[in-house]
Amino acid sequence: MKIQLRYFASLRETIGVGSETLETSAADVASLRQTLIERGGVYAQCLALGLPVRVAVNQIMASDATPLTADCEVAFFPPVTGG
Repeated sequence: MKIQLRYFASLRETIGVGSETLETSAADVASLRQTLIERGGVYAQCLALGLPVRVAVNQIMASDATPLTADCEVAFFPPVTGG
C-alpha cells in the first residue's frame, strides 16, 4: 500500500526531506518504523528504537500498535516542550 510520510523539526533537518511517499507492506506503526530504520543512514540515526520519537497517523497521536491503511498520512516528530 502507498502511504504519505511527513517529518518535522529536527527529524526533517536530519533526514533532509519534509515528506515522501512510500510503498510499504507495514501493517502498523512499529513495523513502519522498523522498515525506515532498516534503510540505514540518517533514518536509522534519528528513528532508532529507544529514541523519543512521536508518531501521528492521520493527525491523531499513535502508538506502535496503531494500524496503517492505504493512503494514510504518518507524521514523525521529536517530543516538544513548551513553557
